[in-house]
Amino acid sequence: MSLLRLNSNEGPRPPQALLAELGVLDPELLRRYPDTTAVETALATRIGVSPNRVVVTAGADEALDRIYRAYAGPDRPVLLPEPTFDMLERFAALAGAPLVRVPWLTDAFPLEETLARLDNRTAIIVIVSPNNPTGGVASVDDVRRIAAAAPQSLLLVDQAYIEYADEDIGPAVLDLANVVVVRTMSKAWGLAGCRVGYAVGSSDVIAVVRAAGAPYPVAGPSLALALSQVRRGDAAFRAHVTQVRAERAGLRRLLCAHGVDARASQANFVYADFGRRAAFVRDGLGARGILVRDFPGRAGLETSLRITLPGDSADFERLRGALETVLAPEAIVFDLDGVLADVRESQRAAMIATASAFGVTITMDDIENALRAGDAANDWIVTQRLVAARGVQVELETITTCFQELYLGAGTAPGLRERERLIVSGGALERISKRLPLAVVTGRPRDEARWFLEREGVANLFQAVVCMEDAPRKPDPAPVRLALSRLGVQRAWMVGNTPDDIRAAAGASVVPFGIVAPGDDLEATTAALSDAGAACVLDQLTDLEELLS
Repeated sequence: MSLLRLNSNEGPRPPQALLAELGVLDPELLRRYPDTTAVETALATRIGVSPNRVVVTAGADEALDRIYRAYAGPDRPVLLPEPTFDMLERFAALAGAPLVRVPWLTDAFPLEETLARLDNRTAIIVIVSPNNPTGGVASVDDVRRIAAAAPQSLLLVDQAYIEYADEDIGPAVLDLANVVVVRTMSKAWGLAGCRVGYAVGSSDVIAVVRAAGAPYPVAGPSLALALSQVRRGDAAFRAHVTQVRAERAGLRRLLCAHGVDARASQANFVYADFGRRAAFVRDGLGARGILVRDFPGRAGLETSLRITLPGDSADFERLRGALETVLAPEAIVFDLDGVLADVRESQRAAMIATASAFGVTITMDDIENALRAGDAANDWIVTQRLVAARGVQVELETITTCFQELYLGAGTAPGLRERERLIVSGGALERISKRLPLAVVTGRPRDEARWFLEREGVANLFQAVVCMEDAPRKPDPAPVRLALSRLGVQRAWMVGNTPDDIRAAAGASVVPFGIVAPGDDLEATTAALSDAGAACVLDQLTDLEELLS
């Protein structure tokens, strides 16, 4: 499963022809110090200003850092509407500048609140528009009113995502002497790996920004690729932007339909508050190979996620399907042993007794380690492996016969399976079954699985039971897929207690949950389940009810 990185807001994949251009570049490009003149001239022409009003920097980040160091300081505060791009707070700290924070909590820019916090000491007022992470925008009137109210301050307008917005306010504010606009080629232009950004402002401001940086901030090959992209013009990203805008509307509709507070966005991402489900949604998507951005430790953002739009129909469908599965499963699938049935005194005891019959001592720890190692969904095979690891070779058929006599009982002697008990209450399972159809996927023979479920009085709660006879053993996803087919659903969650369960669920595009079987090593098993890709390790099965609510 390929990784879909929707956590960093990168843009489209550039054309292969652009990379090919590197192979025909003049070697002098590598030998000589880089010259930004050609790129600055091309950008200036595109924007409609003179070249001395543009400076190219090592990504937009470096432009922001230069501006802070040049204009802010211990006695020159920065006014920052937030939440916003977290580096803007870090750059203030590096410059030793105090921050004046203005809450930006709605889609509308907080104009009046910003004007109210201005004073003669304010060095920089920052407006990130479209804002990261919320996607909100400021208007031309917002910028003009602030610039007029603070003629002694520099108004920094960060437009990293402007190509995705409905309106570009840059041309309408660049005539203001105290406004500097920062942009990047890392987003819609698709050149995040080249680190090319730029600032546009008055010639006086740009002269200061240029002097605040190193003389050769951007590598020659990066400049060459950036120049080629600029010369291609808007056509290089127009189709991408159109696709992203359509995805943006679709993703917001999907999230809102599932009760998620998704903000209107003018960027290439959607910011949404998932409440207490945020970590679960993040990890559930991660289990499906999709990375999204969370904000641990950032006040007010802890329950929110930012999801980049992939700009690709197939990838967007993958994202949509994964979100639907995480937010609105159509069924829940359970492993049996260690999840519904406590088998330490039955199956595992039979494994230990079987090994003993051939002169081999194995322990519960040995069995746990084997289960955590994977490819261990058949007790007979695991027992044979453990016996062989002690240097004793026994045919699988012989192991199986001995195990079954101990487990099922022989003659009038009761079998160890009589010791099995249901881990979760039947009442809890019944409540869950009233919300979603349930299935069992187990490596047990069918008769044994049915016997346990019927004895515990819960067989009627499961609409599908997939057993040893039905499909290859886990971690093969086939038995999980078969359960979905029998239920007539596509989206599901699955709970298992071994890495084999987790991998089988993930392979079937099901959200995998882990749970530690009674008596197993909590720390070691939790780590093994997480490493295998579990979206969440439950404390108990009844936690599912809370996640479904």
